[in-house]
Amino acid sequence: MSSTQPSTHLALAFPGRWLAGTSLVLGPVLLLAGVLLRARFHFFFPDQLAAYDRHPTLMTASYSCFAAGTVALCPAVSALATRIAATRPTLAAFGGGLALLGLFARTFHAGADHLAFQLVDTQGRRSATTAVAGSYQAFHIFQYASFAIMLGWLVLAVGAWRSGVLGPMRCLALALMALLPLGILKGTTPLSIVGTAGLCVALVPLGLATLRDGPRPARRSLAWFGIAALAVTTLGFVSSLG
Repeated sequence: MSSTQPSTHLALAFPGRWLAGTSLVLGPVLLLAGVLLRARFHFFFPDQLAAYDRHPTLMTASYSCFAAGTVALCPAVSALATRIAATRPTLAAFGGGLALLGLFARTFHAGADHLAFQLVDTQGRRSATTAVAGSYQAFHIFQYASFAIMLGWLVLAVGAWRSGVLGPMRCLALALMALLPLGILKGTTPLSIVGTAGLCVALVPLGLATLRDGPRPARRSLAWFGIAALAVTTLGFVSSLG
């Protein structure tokens, strides 16, 4: 196999085949679900707060899916950058680093979104809208990472193309993530759907191939995985009680 067409199988200390494959599939799907769930509401923050006031369960599901997808993408970016690094290490380092920084910034935005919705519950929509409007331009350290939210995906797309990790059309689909709007309490636009759908086209097939490639896990490994999953679920439930 030529160096420009690397195998989907790659021995990684982190994130490993199973975590990488799951992340490559789950992250894009969760982002797309998040933007689709709030697609019928207007884009700007007063409309998002009004939508939450009228449809709290739906909007909570939408923003939760988007936040979970953002976090779930971190191993996927690491795995993709590692594949690119086999032949294009500079592009992998810059693209992976910028994309991860952009995901961290989006996670910060998700925390601000959550707080704004809680203001609707505790103080009412009008008061919450006034509070958000008054603090929208307030300083936060992640405002300096806004460029990375868009640029990271473009550099990763170039790296995936130059390295042969993805074909030209899927590299273009990956680059479409740069169109996804950024910031606090951002609703859905046509570009949101194009960007997240493009991410699904680019990464989900790679994730499925990663999960299929390589030996099946032994029964002992599956047993330990089940124990670990149960422990994580229990710890998550216990920590939510605090």
